[in-house]
Amino acid sequence: MLFFRKFKRRGIVMGAEQRQMDSHKKMVIAIAIASTSLGAVILSVLCIWIYHTKYPSKSKGKNVQRSDAEKGLTSAPTLSKFSSIKLVGKKGCVPIIDYKQIEKATGNYKESNILGEGGFGCVYKARLEDNLEVAVKKLHCENPCAEQEFENEVELLSKIQHPNVISLLGCSSNEDTRIIVYELMHNGSLETQLHGPSHGSALTWHLRMKIALDTARGLKYLHEHCYPAVIHRDLKSSNILLDIKFNAKLSDFGLAITNGTQNKNNIKLSGTLGYVAPEYLLDGKLTDKSDVYAFGVVLLELLLGKKPVEKLAPAQCQSIVTWAMPQLTDRSKLPNIVDPVIKDTMDPKHLYQVAAVAVLCVQPEPSYRPLIADVLHSLIPLVPVELGGTLKVAQLPQQVLPGNPHEDSSP
Repeated sequence: MLFFRKFKRRGIVMGAEQRQMDSHKKMVIAIAIASTSLGAVILSVLCIWIYHTKYPSKSKGKNVQRSDAEKGLTSAPTLSKFSSIKLVGKKGCVPIIDYKQIEKATGNYKESNILGEGGFGCVYKARLEDNLEVAVKKLHCENPCAEQEFENEVELLSKIQHPNVISLLGCSSNEDTRIIVYELMHNGSLETQLHGPSHGSALTWHLRMKIALDTARGLKYLHEHCYPAVIHRDLKSSNILLDIKFNAKLSDFGLAITNGTQNKNNIKLSGTLGYVAPEYLLDGKLTDKSDVYAFGVVLLELLLGKKPVEKLAPAQCQSIVTWAMPQLTDRSKLPNIVDPVIKDTMDPKHLYQVAAVAVLCVQPEPSYRPLIADVLHSLIPLVPVELGGTLKVAQLPQQVLPGNPHEDSSP
């Protein structure tokens, strides 16, 4: 009897221990499941953070576009507003305009309507129905390179929306002819303004700095807010267009490439003499710093009023970079080489600062050149608030500002 009592008591104790072990085991399993779930959540958050750190341009690009739209910065017309313009289809998201309508709008490509000329054709002023004035680029695409440039430009501009990049309105084709339709820029190109009949007389110091700032904003968008990043590859004064208020916009994206495709083996050396960075010319090495070099040359044009390459004799040319570099860093010589149109119209400190920025941009070694974002931040304080910068006009000597204050820029 005593044996049975002891056995029963031992069974009760063992049962209690078993229940305790089962409870402990369940707790361990629960903790393991919770830890696994928490680990998965942490891992997911970490992956998202790494992705956004490594590829910030997608989200930044969206934010920039939203910000620009909210501020009313994109003012180019859209063809959907004009019901009488005959659209015959779409190329991706780009409207295809009836070729006959474009032909009629240019006066059958009348010579007096030519705005400019390029390697594969001309750009014409045109008036579509509903009195919409546009610029029409006509490309002769018997050459495969011309066809490739057409496809490249349409594809890139269809994805780019920024107040300092030209707006693509539509395209068309007829046999070997390809047409690209853009918003019309009433003040033509920076090249025409600086080196044409007026010799820069319409461009005050402040306007020149505003044009430089707008150009830097356009490049910064391409380099930092497009995904993948875009290298323009043919930045020059003839590809910087000016609207009626002298807002500057980048144009001609036929040679532009996206980051990651710019190795020596799969791209043809292209560009314009005087603007091509030395490392690209000599070694085929192309980066965003190649655009920065070209920007530096444009900045020198604005500062000095000289062309990027000038003829000294029939067989002898001189680069603006080679000629200007020794004098840009000498404060006693710098005021004497400034464009006579703007000489003595600026604060000397601002002149020295712009010259210093230009010198950095055209450094032979790409790693010594600044990022375009750094250039942008250097220029903003030199441009009056009315023109899109942060400079208070009251701080300056009396200067003439344009009649139409700039309404379409942001710092």
